[in-house]
Amino acid sequence: MADHRHKRVTDARRKPRFVLVAAPLATLATTAVVGVGVLATEGGAVPTAAIDRSGVDEAAGDASGSLAATDLTRTTVSRSADRSDRIAGAVVEEKPSRVDKLLAPAAVTDAVEAADTKLWTTTELNLWDAPNQAATQVGGIESGEKVLATGRSLFGREEVVVEGQARWVTEGYLSDEKPGPAGIGGECTNGTSVPSGVSPNIVKVHEAVCAAFPDITTYGTFRSDGEHAQGIAVDIMVSGDEGQQVADFVQANYAALGVNYLIFEQQIWSVDRSSEGWRGMEDRGSITANHFDHVHVTVY
Repeated sequence: MADHRHKRVTDARRKPRFVLVAAPLATLATTAVVGVGVLATEGGAVPTAAIDRSGVDEAAGDASGSLAATDLTRTTVSRSADRSDRIAGAVVEEKPSRVDKLLAPAAVTDAVEAADTKLWTTTELNLWDAPNQAATQVGGIESGEKVLATGRSLFGREEVVVEGQARWVTEGYLSDEKPGPAGIGGECTNGTSVPSGVSPNIVKVHEAVCAAFPDITTYGTFRSDGEHAQGIAVDIMVSGDEGQQVADFVQANYAALGVNYLIFEQQIWSVDRSSEGWRGMEDRGSITANHFDHVHVTVY
């Protein structure tokens, strides 16, 4: 009788041996790659040569493909961003400014000790403790005083030595020669004059200014109010840069001319407050009232 039982084929359900071996090895290879990525993220790229690849490529060959060197290093994470963050967050030390360098104690001491150039002040000057706008006024110095200049300058001021201390004054008012009453006693050649009856000091102011600035031809003296009525004031009709030159000239020679105070461009300078320099005045409402078109001089 024929045997109809089928022959049991035991190999039919058995997985190929190479598949059973390759699967765990492929898992092992994947784990190795992930491990490399973790190391690269935490501590930088891991050199390919440092990874033990023995048995990984061969076992996983047909199942997952060969793991090339580039595959193992592809997960390297750049740390340039971290470096940028560290640089951005770093404390950057500021370089000292020119003022800081000039005012450094050692630099000031060296400048004062080396000062050997003697110059004369050509007008009364304010003394400052620094060359910049943040400086504090620390006194004044009369016209015709001799000072030592250090040769250092900045922001329109130059350094001088006064009573052994470094001080700063406005540039342009120091001279090699002792200033004299320039123009005083000179001849007025433009034909102008002031009325009789004014103060002798007003006569001096007119003669000095006329000799030094012959282009100025208008002088206002007597009128019905205040110091003008007393004959002790004169308005020198000039403006702009030349007006400032006239104001500086009269200020520089105030003692010889008997000047009490000056007003020009809404600022006043007076003998009794000379250490304060030119001081601002309140707005009086017009060009003339604010003395923008003339220099006002009041004498003793």
